[in-house]
Amino acid sequence: MIKQIQKTTEYLKDKGFDKPEIGIILGTGLGQLIQEIDVIKEVSYNHIPYFPTATVEFHKGKLIYGTFANKKVIVMQGRFHLYEGYTLQDVTYPVRIMEQLGIHTLLVSNASGAINLNFKKGELMLIDDHINLQGSSPLAFNNVSQLGERFTDMSAPYDKSINCAFEIIAKNHDITLHKGVYASVVGPQLETRAEYRMLKIIGADAVGMSTVPEIIVANHLNLKVAAVSVLTDECDPDNLQPVNIKEIIAMAQKAEPQMITLFSQLIKSL
Repeated sequence: MIKQIQKTTEYLKDKGFDKPEIGIILGTGLGQLIQEIDVIKEVSYNHIPYFPTATVEFHKGKLIYGTFANKKVIVMQGRFHLYEGYTLQDVTYPVRIMEQLGIHTLLVSNASGAINLNFKKGELMLIDDHINLQGSSPLAFNNVSQLGERFTDMSAPYDKSINCAFEIIAKNHDITLHKGVYASVVGPQLETRAEYRMLKIIGADAVGMSTVPEIIVANHLNLKVAAVSVLTDECDPDNLQPVNIKEIIAMAQKAEPQMITLFSQLIKSL
């Protein structure tokens, strides 16, 4: 993997990806953030050596370099998931590349379902902690210790200072920002009523199919990291309705202006 990382990094440096400070991973329905970025370079994933290719139809599949709030940023427009048939090492490979290019902070967004019924769809949730239900770890491979500490500490995986800044920004802009625990499952099927009950019992406030692998690797690389979920549906097992994926995407897009405000104001302060 080390040689692959070196070749991928060299390729992007040659393309003009020059010392980004902040990495951003855009989740489902959150692509409009790109319109706020002064794009300098962009490359399709399928042109980048050793990079996975996004197969989900609503994930664009581009790596973008530019400036946002006067900071150099590198943005993943579309991410990878275990349910696409990739390994957890594939899913998190871009995080390793962004770190090699120079980022010190990683910001992650996603769409998720609200397990906590005090949270409503269309609202945002700041991830304070997580539960990994993906069945493995992106650090579970031979020679991982050559890239960082094998036994990575996860006592506080989300940066407290960034989370505090997010909460202040939300308060100042009248944005409802809950704080809670995100459970990451494999998918791609959505959860059953029994699974929603289980998730609530074990302490999850929201559930999705991404984010946690990237957070684990970011901690492995000693990056500052924070993540925000758009709550796109309410997962009440006693009143569960069939989920419409188009409605989930539309709900994420509706909440996007608030997400843009949070991210832009935060990046200005970093």
